[in-house]
Amino acid sequence: MLDAVTLDQLRTFIAAADCGSFSAAGRRLGRAQSVVSQTLANLENQLGVQLFDRSTRRPQLTAIGRELLADARQVASDMDRFKARAKGMAGGLEPELTVVTHVFLPTSVLTQAVAAFQGQFPRTPLRLSVEGMGAVMEPVLEGTCSFGVRAPLFTDQPELTSEHLMSVPYLMVAAPTHPLAQWGRPVPQHVLRQHVQLVLSDRSRLTSTMDMGVVSPKTWRLSDLGAKHAFLKAGLGWGGMPQHMVQADLDQGSLVALEFEEGRANVSMALAAIHRTDMPPGPAGRWLLEELKRVAAQEAAGA
Repeated sequence: MLDAVTLDQLRTFIAAADCGSFSAAGRRLGRAQSVVSQTLANLENQLGVQLFDRSTRRPQLTAIGRELLADARQVASDMDRFKARAKGMAGGLEPELTVVTHVFLPTSVLTQAVAAFQGQFPRTPLRLSVEGMGAVMEPVLEGTCSFGVRAPLFTDQPELTSEHLMSVPYLMVAAPTHPLAQWGRPVPQHVLRQHVQLVLSDRSRLTSTMDMGVVSPKTWRLSDLGAKHAFLKAGLGWGGMPQHMVQADLDQGSLVALEFEEGRANVSMALAAIHRTDMPPGPAGRWLLEELKRVAAQEAAGA
């Protein structure tokens, strides 16, 4: 008998409980009161329990009815979610969205865009990872990510389409106690080479052999930008960091921006969204990508 319980019966049960009467439930559902009453009687017979006490002028939920009402709501909600996802996928909406972003992307931009995404696509699960350099490209090239956000790389991938997202100022810094910070004038390259340079390492096969921005033969390589930040503040070496991550340290004097005699100590890293040309993002991915652009432009305008 329980297998014969229908979603329509559960929705009628919910309407009757919410409206407080069978006649009001009928008006909400566009049905006669007698149809509502009979539907609920059939449901009670199938369940083998009494959902409403009909001994008063208005039917009242029984203790069992109150308990089962929460379950009925959950079942109806699950079905609504099921139908919405099926409708979305039939129209090309991704069953879930997988994105990989570069560690230089400001957390404030990412968080604001993802919060808006959750409001727009509440039933689309998001899988997000944060990587560096070529580790952003690999999952995109393999087709396991809808899109990625990468920093500039000295490598050409013609199968990828790139869309500019934002530029992030990048500074060379050191602790105020570090010899380079105490040099007092632009630092020549031969002096830079005498000190340990902290370098963000790459776990990707695509760029593992590249040394971008490495000047000193003395390097410590770290795969975590947070650890690099902490090591810089501890005076263990010098190196580059996105300005938004060290601005508070510069303001407080716990880090100092370096100047070089040769080359540029301060640059701007252009971040771009990338996706396979033959596998463009679906509706949810495209929406999030455009939202990232919007938030990034908004943040740049307010800078």
